[in-house]
Formats: sequence, C-alpha cells, structure tokens
Amino acid sequence: MIAVLQRVRQARVEITGRVSGQIGPGLLALVCAERADTEREADKLLAKMLKLRIFADAQGKMNRSVQDIGGGLLIVSQFTLAADTSGGNRPSFTQAASPQDGQRLYHYLVAQARKAHPEVATGEFGTDMQVHLINDGPVTIPLRVAPAGAEH
Repeated sequence: MIAVLQRVRQARVEITGRVSGQIGPGLLALVCAERADTEREADKLLAKMLKLRIFADAQGKMNRSVQDIGGGLLIVSQFTLAADTSGGNRPSFTQAASPQDGQRLYHYLVAQARKAHPEVATGEFGTDMQVHLINDGPVTIPLRVAPAGAEH
C-alpha cells in the first residue's frame, strides 16, 4: 500500500459542497492499495502512520506521533498514487488494486484506524472529492508498504 501523509493544522474533504470528513491538527493520509496488497499491508501501513514521529516536542524536534498529540486522522482514498509515469506522458494505473479490492482494503484500513485511534474522518471511496488543507511545516511524508516478496 502507498500513502502520502501530510501534517496539517486542519483538513476537510468536500463532496458536492457537503463536508464528508474534517479534522483539526493531525494527519491527512492519502492512501492507495496496489494489486498484491492484503490486510497485512494495511495493518503495517496503519501502524506506521500512527507511530510516525513527525510532530514537534517541547524542544521543537519532530519527536511525537499523531497519537502522542491526540491529533486527528483524515483518510482519503487516492488510487492515482499508483501512477506509473515511466512510459510517457499519460500515467498508467495498472499497479493499482482493482476497484473492488481497493474499496475493501480502504474500508478495512478505516475500520482498523477507528479501533486504534479516537479521531478518524474519511472521504468516500471512488468519489470526486475536493480536499482542503493547511499543511503544517510543510511536512509531507511518502510511505510504501510492499507485500512480502514484492519489489517497489
């Protein structure tokens, strides 16, 4: 699975003018399931997201996690993270999971996040969304968890 994490002061997802999910300080996580991904990769990705120390401590060093600060987690599906641009100017998305598998893994990730973290908001899988955020820092971190035996 692939994620792009953005440390935010606030973020929200709108769908046709309606707010689907919003958070204050915390992490905006854009996530994408790839073809060979399973719940195992979703679990590993979530564990990394929740424990990644990218928030400032009292000395101003990035030494605290989203859990440490009690921040929000906004999880948004984004299959375009699997884009392969090596073959020209039009991206290929052949490495992205099928829509059915992508949706299943997205919903699994969200359900597990809600069990592990008190504030989880979401977008809606497969929907045209507008994501609004105030990136804090800016701090943007790419994460990739590959299935066992897969190379990325």
